[in-house]
Amino acid sequence: MSGKRRGWSDSAPLLAQQHSQQKSQHPYQPRSVSLEMTTSTVPATARSVFLGIDVGTGSARAGLFDENGKLLGSSSSPIQIWKDGDCVEQSSTDIWHAISAAVKAACSLAEVSKEEVKGMGFAATCSLVAVDAEGSPVTVSWSGDSRRNIIVWMDHRAVEQAERINSRNSTVLQYCGGALSPEMQPPKLLWVKENLPDSWSMVFRWMDLSDWLSYRATGDDTRSLCTTVCKWTYLGHAHMHQNNEKDSRDMEACGWDDDFWEEIGLSDLVDGHHAKIGRSVAFPGHPLGSGLTSTAAKELGLVAGIPVGTSLIDAHAGGVGVMESAPLSDSEPKESDKEALCRRMVLVCGTSTCHMAISQNKLFIPGVWGPYWSAMVPEHWLTEGGQSATGALLDYMVENHVASPHLANRAASQRISLFELLNKILETMMLDLKRPFLASLTEDMHVLPDFHGNRSPIADPKAKGMLCGLTLDTSEKQLALQYLATVQGIAYGTRHIVEHCNAHGHEIDTILACGGLVKNALFIQEHADIIGCPIILPRESEPVLLGAAILGAVAARKYCSLHEAMKALNAAGQVIHPSKDPKVKKYHDAKYRIFRELYEQQLSHRSIMAEALA
Repeated sequence: MSGKRRGWSDSAPLLAQQHSQQKSQHPYQPRSVSLEMTTSTVPATARSVFLGIDVGTGSARAGLFDENGKLLGSSSSPIQIWKDGDCVEQSSTDIWHAISAAVKAACSLAEVSKEEVKGMGFAATCSLVAVDAEGSPVTVSWSGDSRRNIIVWMDHRAVEQAERINSRNSTVLQYCGGALSPEMQPPKLLWVKENLPDSWSMVFRWMDLSDWLSYRATGDDTRSLCTTVCKWTYLGHAHMHQNNEKDSRDMEACGWDDDFWEEIGLSDLVDGHHAKIGRSVAFPGHPLGSGLTSTAAKELGLVAGIPVGTSLIDAHAGGVGVMESAPLSDSEPKESDKEALCRRMVLVCGTSTCHMAISQNKLFIPGVWGPYWSAMVPEHWLTEGGQSATGALLDYMVENHVASPHLANRAASQRISLFELLNKILETMMLDLKRPFLASLTEDMHVLPDFHGNRSPIADPKAKGMLCGLTLDTSEKQLALQYLATVQGIAYGTRHIVEHCNAHGHEIDTILACGGLVKNALFIQEHADIIGCPIILPRESEPVLLGAAILGAVAARKYCSLHEAMKALNAAGQVIHPSKDPKVKKYHDAKYRIFRELYEQQLSHRSIMAEALA
């Protein structure tokens, strides 16, 4: 997650001033690349370097890490996106070109030779890729444009298909919070079959984006337990007897529920031992094929045969990159390492936010995805909550305000981000109005942040956003208040998820956060105050890239397991503690009560209008 904003991204940063990267770019135009570097003091000849690649919704990024998990250099390259209403699409060809540019630029900037790269891994958004028998793109777009062969994670075209699937109450649904989201793959697959029959008949492989990237790099069609379990209804616990990564070579995909696919009208995906959706699966970090193919190596400027680890979804790579980042002084004794790990929740905060916690026993939590076995940390059950629009919502609220252009110009003249300027305005307002603390500025303004539906814990894709407390004021100060109320609304949503998980068996008392939004001090402090937990930030600024690089280190046999690599390469940075002022807690408790009431009011309004139109 570089300091450059990538626009629509599942794990994108928010706080940079780079409107240029938001603009659409034709996939075959020359690419601009943004770079970051940390100078290494280790002699080049002695280094073993691991490469992590992360594809978000707005850019592809590459990061190089040494054996201590220290970032040596990173780069990013923008990718094309097509957005038309609920349909959001991308091009796998364009993404691969962007990866190539980013990898070459990162190696050049960090002065890492291709021979020093000893392992690599991929992370990406949970987007759906369609290719034919030759590996060429198959359109998933109404436009018929063959480049547009990816349905992006945030695409909501399949809401009606998700409702139909959920109405059947299949047993697999209990492992995804009781209901499929339209952001998962089965509803999207059903939509394509029903609306684009020609494309449906042409597709030879349906793949999660991160699986497609590792397939493109190695020629190995093995799918990740992370992607298949989290987004495809694969039952990973079918492999509990194969309880470590060493047992995962050529693991036959025995976790598909054929009855489910037949019930929802996709029985053709069962054919050929599930060839189109995955005949074999592996734990994240498992080495794929014979490593990087000669073709891919030439395209990326690397050496053929480099070990490539089985991939992760980008947010889950962030979890791998931070979950063991507890400060040494706060660490539990070794005998309770597992218990301490299970009391943590990772927030990966970008365009959307993912909330991930693990447990030693499976916990069924209504409205929260999972329990997913070995989908992130092997031999642990993963609980995955989320908010579908966080960074995207802050962008929306700010950029659509009449005062935004003037404020953006002021920020640019001061060489700070628009959000840093808003934070300064709020500090000044607090002092001028003699308020007891900054959060109290929004006592008359409340935000329900469900502008792209509610992913967790209500699991209502039809939920709408709400903003209460507007006046005719169009000033910059009013914009600052709306921004603060939105930050708070997002944090109340996270508090709702944490409380809901704890009410169903978790014991979360520590938050680890990463992603672009954590660069915003106000965003993190409001979360700490509202949730009431300390928030640990990672030492490295690019934990998603680190998580992807860890996959490469495991594939290269540098570590015996993914968890061992996490313990060796994760490191804590700053710790943000909640306010000790009891007035702050009392204030947020009151606003949280209003936050919860807003959705109940919306349900009541929905019922009244449905009755009127019946």
